[in-house]
Amino acid sequence: MHSLIVVAHPDPGSLTHSVAQRIAQAITAPGSGHSAELADLVAEGFDPRFTMADQALFLKKAAAPADVASEQQRIDRAQALVIVYPIYWWSFPALLKGWIDRVFAQGWAYEETNDAKVVKKLRHLRVHLVGIGGANEGTYMRHGYAPAMKTQIDHGIFDYCGAEVHSSCLMLPADADSAAAHLDTAHRIGASIFAPRPATTQRQTCA
Repeated sequence: MHSLIVVAHPDPGSLTHSVAQRIAQAITAPGSGHSAELADLVAEGFDPRFTMADQALFLKKAAAPADVASEQQRIDRAQALVIVYPIYWWSFPALLKGWIDRVFAQGWAYEETNDAKVVKKLRHLRVHLVGIGGANEGTYMRHGYAPAMKTQIDHGIFDYCGAEVHSSCLMLPADADSAAAHLDTAHRIGASIFAPRPATTQRQTCA
């Protein structure tokens, strides 16, 4: 089986990139029979701006722009989508949010019918989310971050398209003292990407 690992961080030497690479290594370990593609949105120069071309696609008046169609094809080749991202202002980085805005388009990710129903078109896709944040667990829990992100991302984006979130993890804090433990966790995440889905999925902190 094949995974697409999407990462959005400007520094290739960052913990975010190291976590994504460790997940890929675990997925593709000898004997696993699995493959992985790493999509570095910064290095690839993906344009996150939602333009009139994207609006025309939303209104079903035009085909997907070439860069959007290319991203959709990459996801179509995968059975699992892994998103590894630093937490900026309690959310996705703007580049990653723009990737979602443009790529998860009507007609491909979902379809709004004339009778106001939504057809979920990504039911085949497993999603794994790995957020890396600078604050400690107490700060995140005190402000209700975990349930807020579950509502915004797990439900608001992926459930709307029918893609199941199989795991959702926060790596806290993102400092030098925690890096080794986070990389070990990344290996465990990668090794479990194609494991059976647990009965419930909750956004949780990862040691």
